[in-house]
Amino acid sequence: MPLLSLLLSATLLAAATTVPSLTPLEQRWLQGLWPVVAHARERLGLPLDIVVQPQSAAGAAPLALGFVAGRCKLVLTLRDNPEAAASLARIPAPLQDGALELMAAHELGHCRRWLDGVWQAAPAGFAAPRVPEALSAELQAGYRAMRIARREEAYGDLVGLAWVQRQRPQQYAALHQWLRGERERELQPGSHHDTRAWLRLAADPARLAGGDSTIFAAAAPLWAAGLAHEDDDEEEN
Repeated sequence: MPLLSLLLSATLLAAATTVPSLTPLEQRWLQGLWPVVAHARERLGLPLDIVVQPQSAAGAAPLALGFVAGRCKLVLTLRDNPEAAASLARIPAPLQDGALELMAAHELGHCRRWLDGVWQAAPAGFAAPRVPEALSAELQAGYRAMRIARREEAYGDLVGLAWVQRQRPQQYAALHQWLRGERERELQPGSHHDTRAWLRLAADPARLAGGDSTIFAAAAPLWAAGLAHEDDDEEEN
């Protein structure tokens, strides 16, 4: 599929309302994401590009991350995509900027893991639970893949919350509650977006303080701690 790649500078974003190729919804998302993008590029030195897809893509995730030639691609798929507007509508107006920043920081967590060569790898010393033997070989493979994906989503959530803890501490409780609501919406226990075990641990923002460390380092201890509790919710259901 053709992509319209917009590698936005701070100047271009500030003048986003004058860029005819961007819709108002795209401008809104980009303005909300920009503080995280600027931090990633200027403070963290991440090779991060923004890609805005110009074609219609109903049903696609509005925001995702890709990896091409050693660079992370923050991909927005918003045109004629009902979920793009619906996602914003589910966020209380005072929290919209913070929620968009949280989502962008979540994707940075994926970027950092990929660049570090540890994408889908567990922390040292972690022993993965045994796969149910009653499952077929195909279902066992799917079970493993789902658990791995859930761990990556959990790390991303914690990186997003670490950003909020540092940049919007006054909104932490409200944004944490919003994120829990998103994860519990149409919940399938044990699925790749079922990060409730980690979000419970992150209810206290002090657990993501991390001193002078990066948001990635701040998230790491809580991510590892959550691995011991990732099945708690499945056992309760």
